[in-house]
Amino acid sequence: MFKGFEKHTRQVNGVDIAFRLGGSGPGLLLLHGHPQTHVIWHNVAATLAQHFTVVAADLRGYGDSAKPDDDPEHLNYAKRTMANDMAALMSALGFERFKVLAHDRGARVAHRLGIDHAERVERMVLLDIAPTLAMYRGTTEAFARAYWHWFFLIRPQPLPEMLINSDPAQYLKSVMGARSAGMAPFASEALAEYERCLLLPGAATGICGDYRASASIDLIHDQADIDAGVKLTCPLNVMWGVEGAIEACFDALAEWRKVATQVEGKALPCGHYIAEEIPDILLDEALPFLLEAR
Repeated sequence: MFKGFEKHTRQVNGVDIAFRLGGSGPGLLLLHGHPQTHVIWHNVAATLAQHFTVVAADLRGYGDSAKPDDDPEHLNYAKRTMANDMAALMSALGFERFKVLAHDRGARVAHRLGIDHAERVERMVLLDIAPTLAMYRGTTEAFARAYWHWFFLIRPQPLPEMLINSDPAQYLKSVMGARSAGMAPFASEALAEYERCLLLPGAATGICGDYRASASIDLIHDQADIDAGVKLTCPLNVMWGVEGAIEACFDALAEWRKVATQVEGKALPCGHYIAEEIPDILLDEALPFLLEAR
């Protein structure tokens, strides 16, 4: 996996962020989701690297990046903090302007990145999410059943951490395998990496901190943007799986058009894990958009 890429760690914003770097040309930041790592991009990274300098990063709390303790206000895992990590990383690598392709939790970080660092993000592709505030406020029985972990992981310490740490590999399979495609999309080498990283000290803390922040401080930040009329202004392409909860429970395009000024997008023939289920289709859809000038 990731032939031609080099793995690095860089301290930025007070934490060590692990990432793979490959290709040449304009900067493209890739951000993963839960409970995975940057390895989700292994099927598409080489093609993207033909056009961009690809930075495939592990979010704080995930993979080989630092896993600070969760704090009472969850500021350590606020999407504002996590976005600042990525802005600082791209600066450290020499990219003051760049594009973003992000999935799941990483797409929530990218949303905040595009708001707080609007002058730096040229355009972005977000995969299989609706805005966090819209999803919590629009919670239905169907959504709660499909995204049960959203409500489990935000319980106070230490219960969720204890349960994850009791059998991290089973937790991973329970979350990923419960989606529409089961465990079939995941290459054995990639799955081994996800399991390895979930066994690292602090991984459960990072996961829970990420979700607790999304149900608290992130909602405050998102509502403040809405109250102030602040929207994403970069060109935005949102895509989601037709077999997943976003399609079933939300009008994704309508929700994104409430918080962004330039939105296009569509459902794709897959479930949640787009980059691993249908990598070729993802490239066909995302690459022309990313290659456009602003």
